[in-house]
Amino acid sequence: MTDTTTRTPGRAGPLLRRAVATEGAMWRSLYLWARRRPSALEPGDAPFSYLGVVKPILGVLIGLSAVEIPIFDLIVSNVIPWRPARWIVGVLGIWGLLWMVGLFASMSIHPHTVGPRGIRIRLNAAIDVTVPWDDVEAVHARYRSLPSGRSVQVEPDGDRQVLQFVVASQTSVDIRLRRPLTLDLSKGRTEPVDEVRLYADDPDGFVRRARQFTTSV
Repeated sequence: MTDTTTRTPGRAGPLLRRAVATEGAMWRSLYLWARRRPSALEPGDAPFSYLGVVKPILGVLIGLSAVEIPIFDLIVSNVIPWRPARWIVGVLGIWGLLWMVGLFASMSIHPHTVGPRGIRIRLNAAIDVTVPWDDVEAVHARYRSLPSGRSVQVEPDGDRQVLQFVVASQTSVDIRLRRPLTLDLSKGRTEPVDEVRLYADDPDGFVRRARQFTTSV
């Protein structure tokens, strides 16, 4: 019992910090998207979107969130005879709607990039990882459908460890590494991985761009 009580604050602290950072990044992305200010690109970088596969889903969710606000307001006003309840439900509904739009915005303004420094992998504002060309052995386009929808996964593939950045349970680009590599994520460093997979809407264009920087790719 003592150990559990002692360790709980240690676990809660990083979780709370990540939650606050995620919330702040979402609102910042919404502001930049509304102002039509995408993330600045490094000289020579080409952006590659990963939003296309989830755009219809996000569109439906945003539409439903907008419709729910007046519906819940009508229900609460007729069921709960307490006026502040309408304000609470209304604020929560608007916050949920803006959060969904913020997620769309974050994915829009943070694309993957391929440029002189290497391959920069983004996943909204939460993931920002660069794989230098010195660590890249080969880049191939290959669609894969995964059983899990978790956005970041590390799975074995034969005798290789694979780090996957997943969108809508899919990846479409395989990046084979020259040597096992550890990468910094928001939750800490990964274990050594031999391959990185990601989803891009235009995997063929992604690979063509990569091959402009190294003949071995």
